[in-house]
Amino acid sequence: MGTDGQAVPGGLHCLVTGASGYVGGRLVPELLEAGHRVRCLARSPRKLRDHPWSAEAETVRGDVTDARSVAAALRGIDVAYYLVHALGSGSGFEDTDRRAARVFAEQAHEAGVRRIVYLGGLTPRGVSEQTLSPHLRSRAEVGRVFLDSPVPATVLRAAVVIGSGSASFEMLRYLTERLPVMVTPSWVHTRTQPIGVRDVLRYLVGSATMPDDVDRAFDIGGPDVLTYRDMMDGYAAVAGLRRRRIVPVPVLTPRLSSHWVGLVTPVPASLARPLTESLRHEVVCHEHDIARYVPDLPGRPLPFDEALALALRRVREAQVATRWSSAAVPGAPSDPLPTDPDWSGGSLYEDVRQLPVDASRQALWKVIEGIGGDNGWYSFPLAWAVRGWLDRFVGGVGLRRGRRDAERLRVGDSLDFWRVEEIEPGRLLRLRAEMRLPGLAWLEMFAETDDAGRTRYRQRALFHPRGLLGHAYWWAVSPFHAVVFGGMARNITQAAAKGLGARGDPSGAGRIRGRRGRRSPTR
Repeated sequence: MGTDGQAVPGGLHCLVTGASGYVGGRLVPELLEAGHRVRCLARSPRKLRDHPWSAEAETVRGDVTDARSVAAALRGIDVAYYLVHALGSGSGFEDTDRRAARVFAEQAHEAGVRRIVYLGGLTPRGVSEQTLSPHLRSRAEVGRVFLDSPVPATVLRAAVVIGSGSASFEMLRYLTERLPVMVTPSWVHTRTQPIGVRDVLRYLVGSATMPDDVDRAFDIGGPDVLTYRDMMDGYAAVAGLRRRRIVPVPVLTPRLSSHWVGLVTPVPASLARPLTESLRHEVVCHEHDIARYVPDLPGRPLPFDEALALALRRVREAQVATRWSSAAVPGAPSDPLPTDPDWSGGSLYEDVRQLPVDASRQALWKVIEGIGGDNGWYSFPLAWAVRGWLDRFVGGVGLRRGRRDAERLRVGDSLDFWRVEEIEPGRLLRLRAEMRLPGLAWLEMFAETDDAGRTRYRQRALFHPRGLLGHAYWWAVSPFHAVVFGGMARNITQAAAKGLGARGDPSGAGRIRGRRGRRSPTR
């Protein structure tokens, strides 16, 4: 789309990295609508296959730290969007960010790319870079790498992004809704300049058609400068809640704050920490030069309360296109499949259960695809809740991430403390565990037809232990499987039967077994 909001004749060829993330997943359809061609670079292309726009965009496999795959992805590209970051608080993430940015800039130059567009963080003025949080410092450094490269770059710097599904929005939402009285860190008085995700996307799309001589950073923000306390009060007003009582205390460090946020909100401490660290300093736009190239539309950028109301409406109408949890979670397994690893010499424990269902496969599949989130897990809610609390206690994601959509799932969606790894509509849902475990775990649910033509529900829990602790973990929890997994199988089949107005009385036996050797794919 041109800077006047009109489609660009013929369009440009754009590469989007981070398309499985919150902003990237929303940017792709905006670029397509503007008349551009889009190629996505992803480590796991199958994560993108269920997005509504997947048939219109090209997807290639690669990693931004791998020069060869980046070079191939950039071939024939006019504008390259860099929307990835090394997540986590480990000591090496800044090096990874720096190395990846240099690889991307070098390969973009070799490929003749006309522009790099990068979305980074708004940094405070007059503050030594060494005093910035590691995440803000890394974002600033990545921006410099692109601005120092021979390829013209647009570096957009934003503070808090408000939109349905954003980590900042969900942190604000849950803190305000769950705590009518809050003892908070002193950063609630820090001023910031939030921006609606719609305006972020408008600036990103408009950056594609900037003149070739534009090579600079731009501050982007909404029209309101607010403290975090102001934002919580604003959320309460828009959501129809009573005004919250907030008592700031100076003793809560960013690290302690992140754990506190992790306990109260769905955002795990590993992601809450960079968000809270960025609130230590005032981050306010010092210019609005972006309007020279992407002119402001009437009523835009959106005021904070309007961006908030829009995000709330999207959540309540279950129209959340992407969520912060769409991206990988720090510390989670990196895309293993139960059919991929070489299990030779290792163990793969299984809990397998199957039951006849007095319902159609379609009715059974509807129950399977609707599992988790507000719909629950169909067995022993207290046990699931306790497992979620324990996971949060050790820094995991817990159960509070919920679902992006109440009825439909797609590959890559987060689902409480699981990740959707595979869907064969009407037949298979495979989930990979992202809770903290001494091994790798999956849960598979099948809607099948037996030899007699009857509907059958089959369920497999799989666990590949890591070390002696992994084996001990499996045998310690296996006595509870009959209650948790057995009850889950029975209740899912009964829910499917009740959906047809019938009362099923399924029965069946579960089995738990550990076995050695290589697993063959389940088909």
